[in-house]
Amino acid sequence: MSFDIQNPIIEPRTTNHEPRKAVCFVTLGCKVNQTESEAMAQLFREAEYQVVSSQEEADVVVVNTCTVTNTGDSKSRQIIRRMIKAHPDSVMVVMGCYAQTAPGEILGIEGVDLVLGTQDRSKILEWIERVKAEKAPQNAVRGIWDAEEFEELPQLSEEHRTRAMLKIQEGCNQFCTYCIIPYARGPLRSRRPENAIAEARRLVEEGYPEIVLTGIHTGFYGQDLGDEWNLARLIGELDKIPGLRRLRLSSIEPMEYTDDLIESIVLSEKVCPHVHIPLQSGSDNVLARMNRPYNLKEYRELLEKLRQRIPGLAVTTDIIVGFPGETDEDHESTIRFAESCDFSGIHVFPYSKRKGTPAADYPDQVLKKLKDQRVKELLVVARDSQLRFSRRFIGDSVEVLIERVDPQGCGVGHTPHYIQVEIPSPENGKGWSAGEFVTLVLKENNIKLS
Repeated sequence: MSFDIQNPIIEPRTTNHEPRKAVCFVTLGCKVNQTESEAMAQLFREAEYQVVSSQEEADVVVVNTCTVTNTGDSKSRQIIRRMIKAHPDSVMVVMGCYAQTAPGEILGIEGVDLVLGTQDRSKILEWIERVKAEKAPQNAVRGIWDAEEFEELPQLSEEHRTRAMLKIQEGCNQFCTYCIIPYARGPLRSRRPENAIAEARRLVEEGYPEIVLTGIHTGFYGQDLGDEWNLARLIGELDKIPGLRRLRLSSIEPMEYTDDLIESIVLSEKVCPHVHIPLQSGSDNVLARMNRPYNLKEYRELLEKLRQRIPGLAVTTDIIVGFPGETDEDHESTIRFAESCDFSGIHVFPYSKRKGTPAADYPDQVLKKLKDQRVKELLVVARDSQLRFSRRFIGDSVEVLIERVDPQGCGVGHTPHYIQVEIPSPENGKGWSAGEFVTLVLKENNIKLS
């Protein structure tokens, strides 16, 4: 998972004379966190709170934290302290992955009123009332391994965007040696299919043309629901929803691509021809130390199988650079393998020690200077791969979903293959609108590299 501070959830101030309670959200980390913050915002709206920006006065401040790296913990603490200083009279709530794994650390920060982990979030308003009544900080975190069912949060509403995230799965049982997520998110839990399908229908009715299926281990959807449900069947049901233009899949691990899943993607008229398959390293030695359940031969065979069934498929990936024990030969193997895979995008991450994971205690840590150099070398490969893939479509007619309009009036959006495209303001002066589909012949100057 990548680390990021997401745009705050904000909406216009009410013009009513009646004062309304206000809440603001600051979300760090992955898209799952952002989806959950949006659901929590809806919970507050239903309790007649106004959702405001972090620069405005708020009765409640919610910081949704990340713990994917030690840097994530540090940035979370910085944001918490910054929000306490900016909102000294607000109820300060800290939730999310870092809160789940280190509630004591967070309660030790003066000014924190409530710590809530990655479950029981639907009870946040009850806990806030308890904080007010008892005038004392509260720890609402309980053991994550007690979690047995997917936690239903309010369905998203009033988030006027072009692409909706639909969370269908929670938890991870993989235990890669570098990753803290199983300890933060707990075991695999799948959302009831009727709930996922119902929310997808409602999102389409509200005008979202594209839905992204997301989770912590999305490809293992349905494993805990018996033999009747899996991701392939869910895709088949979502594909039937009238009005849905695009269905996009978030990260799916290599070993999760069953024949049924591949067939469902091939047969779907709505699943985008873009998949994200984490690689993490192009060295079998490093993959074994990471406890990744595949090798390079299996990964390459999967790519060949997918591309045979889906010509022109876009494949993006994640690669961690500088994992403990990574030699010059391992790094060179990663460079060569990445170059040979014809990725349409590569997210490059320097390895970061995460306290509580086996890899953090490995003795052969790679020096930061060497990691930084290896990151630079792989970023060159990433940019070349992205540009080479995007250029294949020059001269082709492509459909772009406009996601935003920049200050110059240019529309910015993505094709089904997840190529980011910039379209100049139309000559007729009408202008583009977010959510609009535009078909154009792709030119070099339309391609916007990330």
